[in-house]
Amino acid sequence: MPRNIWSGAISFGLVTVPITVASATEDHSIRFHQYHLEDMGRVRVRKYCEIEDREVDQGEIGKGYQLTKEQVIPISDEELRDLPLPTAKAIEIVAFVPLDSVDPLKIGEGYYLAPSGQVAAKPYKLLRMALARSSKVAVAKYAWSGRERLGLLRVRDDAIVLHAMRWPDEIRSPEELLPPPVELSDEEIDGALALMDTMTREDLEGEDFQDTYTEALEQIIEAKREHREPPKLQAPESEPGQIVDLMSALNESVQQARASRGEDADVHELPKKKTAARKTAKKQPAKKTAAKKTATKKDTAKKTSGRRPHSA
Repeated sequence: MPRNIWSGAISFGLVTVPITVASATEDHSIRFHQYHLEDMGRVRVRKYCEIEDREVDQGEIGKGYQLTKEQVIPISDEELRDLPLPTAKAIEIVAFVPLDSVDPLKIGEGYYLAPSGQVAAKPYKLLRMALARSSKVAVAKYAWSGRERLGLLRVRDDAIVLHAMRWPDEIRSPEELLPPPVELSDEEIDGALALMDTMTREDLEGEDFQDTYTEALEQIIEAKREHREPPKLQAPESEPGQIVDLMSALNESVQQARASRGEDADVHELPKKKTAARKTAKKQPAKKTAAKKTATKKDTAKKTSGRRPHSA
């Protein structure tokens, strides 16, 4: 059972839905501590007061805002909790929008919103069904951990999920990271689309979507616990090289993708660029035909001029 991390309400016009909030995701990453390598003693970060030059415990620590170098304004958790904002106590829905109108870069962590008590069951179900039938998501504002945030509410199975969102001014522009202008042919784009077709999946299940990094770390830890040699990384069959012929790379990628899925790897080659030599080769037969017609006309003219007129 996930731990509740916040309780309050969803404000939907004049409708209020009491809810509790629990994290919708889990982190299965392997965590490491810091150790002194000489004797493997644990290295810890201790919290010291600069003025009293002594270590302080968590109960003595609070938040503060540094106004100047000499002046700090203390801010208590109670003051943050009792901010004079409607979003401090409720997730306030401000708009409904199509999901595809929301930039995925703005969407962050997800949280399950659960109805709090029997009185919340009906309005909770009402909002969930309205979201599902409208095929829209709700954009809301709420205040957690000392700051007001944007959120996105959507339906997942029979639950309402809240995704934290970034404010528009928190998204950096990618302009300075874009590559220089280049030209692409229709054949190259068609080749990329063909590769996408071979890699299309109906779901995200299977070996390709497993955390192999964590599995590898577990194998190393288990081997060292049993005083065995940790497994070594297998060298790739071929070293990745610089792309010289983009069409050849696309064609080979399609074959590899189909072979990895157990399909027939013998595929028709993707369309290649039309070269100037090919265009010239196609025009050459036409020139020869024209030359033949010209030669025939000259021969006919010679024969005609060489004939004598019949006498009367």
